[in-house]
This record gives sequence, C-alpha cells and structure tokens, in this order.
Amino acid sequence: MAKNHRSAGSGRFVTKGYAAKHPATTVSETRGGGSTGGTHRSARTGRFVTDKFAARNPKTTIRGG
Repeated sequence: MAKNHRSAGSGRFVTKGYAAKHPATTVSETRGGGSTGGTHRSARTGRFVTDKFAARNPKTTIRGG
C-alpha cells in the first residue's frame, strides 16, 4: 500500500526522498489508514507516545487527527 510521509517538526507532508534522508524526524503513514484519534506518535520509533512525551519532544513527534 502507498504511504504518505510527514515531517514531525513541521507536520507537513514531505517526499519519499526527504523521508529517506531524515528518518529520525519523519513519520510514514499508510494512505487511508484511518484516524489515530488525536494521539501522538514518535517519528523515531513509530510507536504511540503520551501527551507529556510529545510536549517534551515536539520536533520528533506528530499528532494524528
């Protein structure tokens, strides 16, 4: 399935090439994967993280919507 890539720092979509060069600060999402309910995900591990963790690490976490 195709993926979208998003920068954790800006929240904007980025190219596949950018994502490959910046894996620690980019989250890859499966298109049409559905909502994560406003939870946060780490760009480094891909795992869901707490609101507190996300607040301390805003450049490496992204909020789902």
